[in-house]
Amino acid sequence: MGLINLLFSDPSSFIILSVCLIFSLCFHEFAHSLIAYLLGDDTSYRLGRTNINPINHLDPIGTLMILFVGFGWAKPVPVNYYNLKNPRYDMMKIAFAGPASNLILAFLVLFLSELFSLHEYHKIIIPLYWINIALAVFNMLPVSPLDGSQIFNPIISSFNKDLAIKLTQNGPYILIMIIFISSIFNFPILSIIMNPIISLITNIFTFIIGCII
Repeated sequence: MGLINLLFSDPSSFIILSVCLIFSLCFHEFAHSLIAYLLGDDTSYRLGRTNINPINHLDPIGTLMILFVGFGWAKPVPVNYYNLKNPRYDMMKIAFAGPASNLILAFLVLFLSELFSLHEYHKIIIPLYWINIALAVFNMLPVSPLDGSQIFNPIISSFNKDLAIKLTQNGPYILIMIIFISSIFNFPILSIIMNPIISLITNIFTFIIGCII
């Protein structure tokens, strides 16, 4: 179910979810670009990607998919492999920057909510928190073109090169198949995979915040 359905049934929720999602996606891509720039590659910086301007980050087709299907994407940040001093490990750092930025946002949202008792703003806080947690966990899955493929496939390759190659080559097909099966049979495969990880992260965040406040 895409966000567009909310436009007619609950316009205020549509606006809040759209703004939270766009901001989170743009911040994710900004983080990729920033770390790439800091590691020596200014390709995305020169293309105006080291900011959170939605015009520079949103992909037209990916945005339409979010609106009408409930699943989409932003424009990937281009990285020139040859500008990096240590390409293999720097690419892992750049890839991890996106999910890490979403985890930081999610933690800050939860922390500030508890610190200043912002519970009356739950209509903004709850979606902003869960969108960022979900984006982080989803993008850490080790299948191409997700960030997790850049992070984990070099490690997987050290133990099983064939598996790493298959995850890279067949990643898009795996994702499409998961989405197709989930939609047709109403069987939430991604939720089954992601929810235990999301719960674990939330418990860790809650524990840390409990220790601080």
